[in-house]
Amino acid sequence: MIVVADTSVVLNLCFLRLAPILPLLFGEVLTPPEVKWEFLHLTGTDSRFAGLEFPQFIVLEAPLTMEYDWAKSPLLHMGEVAALSLALEVKADLVLMDEAEGRAAASALALKTMGLLGILLRARELSLIHPLAPLLDRLDREARFWMGPSLRAAVLRAAGESPEENS
Repeated sequence: MIVVADTSVVLNLCFLRLAPILPLLFGEVLTPPEVKWEFLHLTGTDSRFAGLEFPQFIVLEAPLTMEYDWAKSPLLHMGEVAALSLALEVKADLVLMDEAEGRAAASALALKTMGLLGILLRARELSLIHPLAPLLDRLDREARFWMGPSLRAAVLRAAGESPEENS
């Protein structure tokens, strides 16, 4: 399986100290240098992420080009453009991405995506993490990862956890 990661997924998994689940779930994970640069920029400028280190197991691979019509969208960040460009070039099976604009662009390019919550759910299904509710609480309170109450409840139900017990 060929998997390309964008910044937010890697950053938030590192925040939760769960980055090591990526190779367990997907094998090799690729990312362009722009994603590492965004990661390092955020860890150096945003106190929430201070001290986090970019995972050494992620393989850096630069896309050959980022000169696509869709890449000129003002809604996409540099890391998203680079990740989507790389995903197209390597014919990725999956792009790990959270931002709505990036996911919409991936969908328009016929690329499958999975976000942080999907990754956490898959890890929970495989018993790599237990339970999910405290992780969602940390993401909400400390990382300011926004998810509405209905999404949180749906994720907990999908994980076999009762949303009412974990509110």
